[in-house]
Amino acid sequence: MSMPTMKLLRTAALGGVLALGLSACGETSQVPVYKDGKYSGKADTRPWESAEFKGDKAAWEAALKNRARGQNEYNRGD
Repeated sequence: MSMPTMKLLRTAALGGVLALGLSACGETSQVPVYKDGKYSGKADTRPWESAEFKGDKAAWEAALKNRARGQNEYNRGD
């Protein structure tokens, strides 16, 4: 290899190492901030309070059991 090619290769390698080194320094904290014991997420509702079940917990449990029965290979019909 000629001298200019080696110099270009060395410069490119040094630039790549420098870019990788600097990208590792960009890590930001992903921990949520808690304030006075208050929950800052979205409000959750119970699954049976949806429009489909209209607050009927027994209907929701029946639908859940029926779905589980359909996923059980021993209970499936051919």
